[in-house]
Amino acid sequence: MCGIAGFLDLSRSTSDQVLRRTAGAMAETLRHRGPDDGGVWVEAEAGIALGHRRLSILDLSPTGSQPMLSQNERFAIAYNGEVYNFEELRKELEAAGQSFRGHSDTEVILEACAARGLEPAVKSLIGMFAFALWDRQTRTLTLVRDRLGIKPLYWGLFGSLFLFGSELKALCAHPGWTPEIDRDALAAFMRHNYVPAPHSIYRGINKLGPGQVLTLRDNGSVRIESYWDLQKIATNGIADRRNGNDRDAVDELEELLRDAVGRRMVADVPLGAFLSGGVDSSSVVALMQAQSPRPVKTFSIGFNEAGYDEAKHAKAVAAHLGTDHTELYVEPGDAQEIIPRLSEWYDEPFADSSQIPTFLVSEMTRRHVTVALSGDGGDEVFAGYNRYFWAESLWRRLGWLPPALRRGTAAALRLPPPGFWDHLFHAVPPRWRPGQAGDKVYKLADILTLTDCDALYRCLISMWQQPDSLVLSATEPKGVLWDEEMASKIPAFLERMQFMDMATYLPDDILTKVDRASMAVSLEVRVPLLDHRVVEFAWRLPRNMKIRNGESKWILRQILYKHVPRNLIERPKMGFGVPIDHWLRNDLRDWAEDLLDESRLRQEGFLKPEPIRRKWAEHQSGRRNWQYQLWPVLMFQLWLGHKKRQGIA
Repeated sequence: MCGIAGFLDLSRSTSDQVLRRTAGAMAETLRHRGPDDGGVWVEAEAGIALGHRRLSILDLSPTGSQPMLSQNERFAIAYNGEVYNFEELRKELEAAGQSFRGHSDTEVILEACAARGLEPAVKSLIGMFAFALWDRQTRTLTLVRDRLGIKPLYWGLFGSLFLFGSELKALCAHPGWTPEIDRDALAAFMRHNYVPAPHSIYRGINKLGPGQVLTLRDNGSVRIESYWDLQKIATNGIADRRNGNDRDAVDELEELLRDAVGRRMVADVPLGAFLSGGVDSSSVVALMQAQSPRPVKTFSIGFNEAGYDEAKHAKAVAAHLGTDHTELYVEPGDAQEIIPRLSEWYDEPFADSSQIPTFLVSEMTRRHVTVALSGDGGDEVFAGYNRYFWAESLWRRLGWLPPALRRGTAAALRLPPPGFWDHLFHAVPPRWRPGQAGDKVYKLADILTLTDCDALYRCLISMWQQPDSLVLSATEPKGVLWDEEMASKIPAFLERMQFMDMATYLPDDILTKVDRASMAVSLEVRVPLLDHRVVEFAWRLPRNMKIRNGESKWILRQILYKHVPRNLIERPKMGFGVPIDHWLRNDLRDWAEDLLDESRLRQEGFLKPEPIRRKWAEHQSGRRNWQYQLWPVLMFQLWLGHKKRQGIA
């Protein structure tokens, strides 16, 4: 795992010395991603500079160093990621007469591109990757990102200056570009907790999308194409449903997953796995242990707060599988100490609060290993999120009601204050009493006013329902979540939610969270459930192989239960979260009050203070739980303050 950065001066007016110095400074900002080595390659007459920071995982010798030049000296590459079938590809290339200097996957990718052409080479790769390839003959720069968006890549074109890098901080290190906050992107952030692709928090800087190739010609023209299209994978899979019995499907998936996990266990450095005790991570660890001659090193963290601790479940699974297990129980103060540092690791505002435990488990894991496997992606691939069931069931019950009746019911529910509903539900036995009943009744009222099921999905995944009214002078960009044609392309509501999550939430939230948290401590995290072959297989599965008798991820569970007893797994799903709502009323209150100060908000001029201060007061009173609306505001304020101190924002 590494960090890449670089630029192309299309005017070719930058000297060799300045190219090296600037690319070196850009790459140095990514030292945390690659603490073991660094390098720069330039070609002044072409105006190109490639920078690289290396976290040595395979071929620890200097022959694996980057940037790397192909043996025919036509191509130069700066690459971040891991390709898990590089040994097979190497043998194919050697059979065709290609020789190799070292044993790295980087060299295999480079020589495959030189021998076969870029697109055939990229389509043959199994793994996670983001790389820049410079063709010295045609003076063409190509950027490539893996199919599911596991590894990040940003780019921007400003006149004759083209910038790219693994993280925004690398682009900010170039003196020829001045960052400007994109208010429209900020509005999108307030809805999602992340800035959705292709946007970034800075105007003119874009994220290269999953499965995309960007080509920059010598004349400055930019073309972006897809070599792997998730929408086509989904629609083709739905149209070509798998036939056959349950046993054959389970066996085929198990074979695929064993291969995906086994490939990700290859490393020249110590390796382990995250283990929460849930279906996804337990499945990965079980298949690891089944292929390992020694106990797999597993890691989990726990919280003492009720409702947030999965460590005991992870410990039970680890004991059954016989792993070498390490756990860390985190006190509130430990978690809160890292909050001020979040803006250092997340170059743009990011507000999924599970970033906190993700960093903590990464930090602990890095003390023992350099590579860890995780179960991320299982919920999207195998339909595991509770909201899939909840939204589908709710719309089935409410969708048939006349709109006027729904609006009237919503108005009636909002007439009493939330405290009235809290008091009313005190008559319900504690076992059945919902927490913060008034808050939930008001959310139900919001849902009753919606016009269709896709609006319901957007409502469920939105922090601020009307972010344009929060961010000054902003117009929220509308992406795939508002695509009216999607209902005809993917007719089933549950599968449509799956696709939307896989296209947006997965790369822009889940994978971004894991990448930044792990790379902050120089830990490589691999995600076998997002092997593209597994994803393609899953889209061909009929619904009842994912959801059966009210049980999610049915087919994945059948594989897991061959290794782990049901009673260790079957329990209500628990998110990987922290008690932000409680902290904001107690330990974090003064910190948050400073960031949400009305005069500060007015002076900065990005956010309207009134709705923020109103929600802050209601949250402090305990009448409403506004943690999901307040946390993105706080994360933006924290990020903005950090960038101002750096002289960037």
